[in-house]
Amino acid sequence: MRALKRDVRRLPLRGADLVLLAHHPRWKGVGQSHNTLLVVECDGPIAPERITRAWDRFLDVCPWPAARLRRPFPWGKLHWAAGARETLARPPLRRATITTRDQLERELVTELNLGVEPRREAPLRVLLVDDESARPSVASRLVLTWFHPLMDARGGENLLTHLNDLDRHEGAPWGDTPPAFLPDRNPRSLAQRGRIAGASLKYLRTLAPVPPVSPGGRPVPPGRARFRQQSFVAPDSTDQRATREICWRVALVGKAMTELWRRRDLTHVPCLLPISVDVRPKGELGATFGNQLAFHFARFKPSDTADVPGLARALRRQMAEAVRDGQIEANEVAMEFLQYQPLSRILRVLPWTAGGELFSFNCADLADWPSALAECFGRKVTNAYHVPVVPPRPGIGVFFNRCGGRNNLVVSWIEGVVSEVEAARIIEVIREGMGWTAAC
Repeated sequence: MRALKRDVRRLPLRGADLVLLAHHPRWKGVGQSHNTLLVVECDGPIAPERITRAWDRFLDVCPWPAARLRRPFPWGKLHWAAGARETLARPPLRRATITTRDQLERELVTELNLGVEPRREAPLRVLLVDDESARPSVASRLVLTWFHPLMDARGGENLLTHLNDLDRHEGAPWGDTPPAFLPDRNPRSLAQRGRIAGASLKYLRTLAPVPPVSPGGRPVPPGRARFRQQSFVAPDSTDQRATREICWRVALVGKAMTELWRRRDLTHVPCLLPISVDVRPKGELGATFGNQLAFHFARFKPSDTADVPGLARALRRQMAEAVRDGQIEANEVAMEFLQYQPLSRILRVLPWTAGGELFSFNCADLADWPSALAECFGRKVTNAYHVPVVPPRPGIGVFFNRCGGRNNLVVSWIEGVVSEVEAARIIEVIREGMGWTAAC
C-alpha cells in the first residue's frame, strides 16, 4: 500500500453521515445517491465567471470543496482528504436554459439523481439554470449540489455565504483571519467522551422497544429520488410563533403520514423520528463542513395524531425532558463517537437499526434563509429551499424553511415507496393544518 503523503489534510466523517453511509450498502445496484440540493431563485441571470473566481479564492484558504473521500484500510476511518493548493481543482459548473416550468422540474430531478462519486470527483457541483419562461425578464436558479456527508443544510448556506462574500469584496472579506470552516475539537478526553456515549446509547436503547417501520420497508425495489416543492404564505391571523415551533410541525406531519400508515396497515406500530438540533454557537455563522447536528428522538403512536395540539404538547414535554436530562448534548458526543466504530457495525449499535430501519420518516425545519444572502452573486434572491435525498428506508421526508415572506414546503420521496399522489396529499394536509395559502 502506498504511504500517505504528509501534506494531505484530513477531515474525519462524523455522526449521522456515517449512519447514512453504513445504510447505503443495503441498496447497492439501485443507483441511490446521497445528494442534497440547495436551490436559490434569483431575479436575473448570474455570470458563471463570478462563481468560478469565488471558488478559486475560497480554495486558497479552505481545501474541502476539492477533497476526496478516503479510507486507508477496509476497517479504517472514512475521511475527506485534500492535498496542497496546486493540486486542488474547483468544483464543476454547468449551465442550462429552460423555456417551460416542466423543463425546470426535469432538470432538478435529474440533478438530484445524478450521484456524486466522492472518491473520484469533487464532492459538490454548481448548476445555473436560466429561466426564459419568465420573459420579458429572465430569472435564474443557482443549484448547489453536494454529497450529503460533506456538510449539513446550514453548512451549505454557510458555504454559499462565504463564496458570495468573496464575490463582493476585492480583498479578503475576513481580514487576516479566515472564519472557522471546521468545528472546534471537543475538549473532553477520549475516556470522558466514551462514558457519555455509552450512557447515551443505553438511553437510546429504551426509546423503541417495538422497532419502527416505514413505507420503505415494503419489498419493492426503490426507484429514483423525487420531490415536490411549494411555497405558501400565512394569513395575518395565524399564530406564527406557535406554528413555526418544531413540535407543532412534527405533529402535523405525523397526521399527514398517518394516512400512509393506514393504507399500509401500519397504524399499530409506534412512530420514531429524529428531530435535528443544530449545535453551532447561537448568533454565529459557525462551522461549514462536517455534520453539526445532534438529535432528539420523538415518539408517538399514529392514533395520537387525531389530536394535533395534544400531540404537540406531548412532543414538547419529551423534548424538554431530554434537554433537562442532558440527552441532546450526550447524543452529540455519541454521534461523534461513531467514527471509532467500523462502518459495518454501525447499524448494529441500536436494536431497531439492525434490520435496516432507521426511523419512520424524515422531518426537519431548516429555519430562515440567512439575511447575508438577500443578494447572491449580484442578483436579488427571491426564494430558496433545500431538497435532500431520503434513503429508501424510510423513503419519505418533509422539510420546511422560510425565505422572505414565503413558507417553503418540500416533500422528498423515493419512487416505489411513495406515489406522487400520496406526496401531494401530504402537502395538502400540512397546508390545511397550517392555514396557509399558495404564494403568487
